[in-house]
Amino acid sequence: MGQTVRPTPEQLLKAVEAQERSARRGRLKIFLGYASGVGKSFRMFDEGRRRKIRGQDVVVAATQPSGSQASEIEQLLRGFEVIPATGDAEHPAINVPAVLRRRPQVCLIDGLAYENPPGSKNQNRWQDVEELLNAGISVVTSINLQYVTEKQPEVEAIRGKKVAESVPEAFIRTADEIEIVDAPPEYCVNRSGEKGVDPAEVERKLSELREIALVLAADVVDHQLEEYLHQQGIQQVYGTHERILVCVTPRSNASLMIHRGRRQADRFHGDLYVLYVQQGGLDSEDQKVIDANLEAARQAHAHVEILDGDDPVELILRFAAEHGITQIFVGHSQQRGWLSRWKANPVERLIMEAKGIDVRVFPHEPAHNELQLA
Repeated sequence: MGQTVRPTPEQLLKAVEAQERSARRGRLKIFLGYASGVGKSFRMFDEGRRRKIRGQDVVVAATQPSGSQASEIEQLLRGFEVIPATGDAEHPAINVPAVLRRRPQVCLIDGLAYENPPGSKNQNRWQDVEELLNAGISVVTSINLQYVTEKQPEVEAIRGKKVAESVPEAFIRTADEIEIVDAPPEYCVNRSGEKGVDPAEVERKLSELREIALVLAADVVDHQLEEYLHQQGIQQVYGTHERILVCVTPRSNASLMIHRGRRQADRFHGDLYVLYVQQGGLDSEDQKVIDANLEAARQAHAHVEILDGDDPVELILRFAAEHGITQIFVGHSQQRGWLSRWKANPVERLIMEAKGIDVRVFPHEPAHNELQLA
């Protein structure tokens, strides 16, 4: 496991408050479809049916007027208590006050990304859901990938279509459970039957969309894990993604480390961090190197952090623990002095103390032969 940081009294208090909020809050489950018509609504209502059979108090607060499995969904709806929506057929809205008065254990809400009619208390349906969750009512809902705000540019580039409504990814990440509804093989066959549609092209697009959906689902799992650890007063964030930390110095081969870190982070849909621990006594040339390295990190879309302290190794390990770092990239000189026989140098100490974190050592650039971790 990674380096564990002892929580402060303030962090312990926040952990207790988080536990209390979690105990009061309803649970959120999201059925995520990465293509229209894959059957996420049916899966959602069937989940509600199973919960009702198990004895849970389940109601329906929102339905969508049509879909690929409309007749099957209509059959399922006959077994539920339905709280009628407000507004008109074109702009339906959840009757939040009625749901709060009814106080079911579980509320089924089909179509998370709707906008509410003008004059509503909340502008968006996801905000209605947030209100129900805060009242202790669990919600099972559905959404298509193209409606997740931060994913829209990628999805629109693949689909060639834009949608107006959206739900912030931050809300999706609060889900206690997320289930991806895969497109069945017959989906491609049906689409290929449409005029001018190439089945191979449909499969390619679905594959790209599925990959985006899987990454989003992994983010949700990551958030769940972080929340659990924080509630337990554990500050170590283990994470499900690769998180690469590149430590730069005036002597390190920063360009190579940043390039390798970016490539690996992209390969595993992870995050790249670049860290510089400030050191005194730098001449103007060394400072120019550091500035250039940090600018290169920003160009590589890395999270850039600058820290200051007396013990660089401790700072790096603490940062790594707090951010769930899985790999640390550092530079190391090939030169070894007599002192290294008796005392671990900073890189060796980092390797020994970075429990559960892989440390990759890159030789310094040929023009330099000093060992400097900081």
